[in-house]
Amino acid sequence: MHSLSPPELKERLRSEGFARRDGLDKDFRHDAAQRIMAQALDLPDLQGVTPVGGYWPIRTEVDPRPLMEALLERGQDVALSQILHPYLSWRLWQPGDVLIKGGFGVREPGPDAPEVFPKALLVPLVAFDRRGGRIGYGKGHFDRAIAALEEQHSVLTIGLAYAVQEIDEVPVEPHDRLLDVIITEAELIRTKSA
Repeated sequence: MHSLSPPELKERLRSEGFARRDGLDKDFRHDAAQRIMAQALDLPDLQGVTPVGGYWPIRTEVDPRPLMEALLERGQDVALSQILHPYLSWRLWQPGDVLIKGGFGVREPGPDAPEVFPKALLVPLVAFDRRGGRIGYGKGHFDRAIAALEEQHSVLTIGLAYAVQEIDEVPVEPHDRLLDVIITEAELIRTKSA
């Protein structure tokens, strides 16, 4: 039996991660998002950082909207990702803004919303490890976005996940960007010096 290449292994781990995440009860996911939000708001590294880039949740991703609203309430700007394949752009967002249907069915700001360059990113994921390795949807949007932002300034990357999404080891390829922090309903994991 030959071993799988990193992309093949990632695809298998992605399928398993979706199954674990999709198997969580809706009420559990809601409660977990609240616990994740509380930990994120207490994270000293995130205090006063602006703007913060977020995402509009799809499927069974951790819902970051309560966290994004809480960040706005304490005076931090929040931006949502906009897919300009193969890249992401970040546009300022406020609750109630009209969103359009973008790539992959993601709700995103329109082209008239001001573009910003976040200093912190809330990052969705399908699976993660304690080194900060992350498996996403496989298109590389967030890896490219993090790399582009790092060319301008340092960026704090915060993965939002359910504890069941943790795996022993994510196969890391040269283009992959490790996360600084991962927050689950159970704990806050510092993966490297943030």
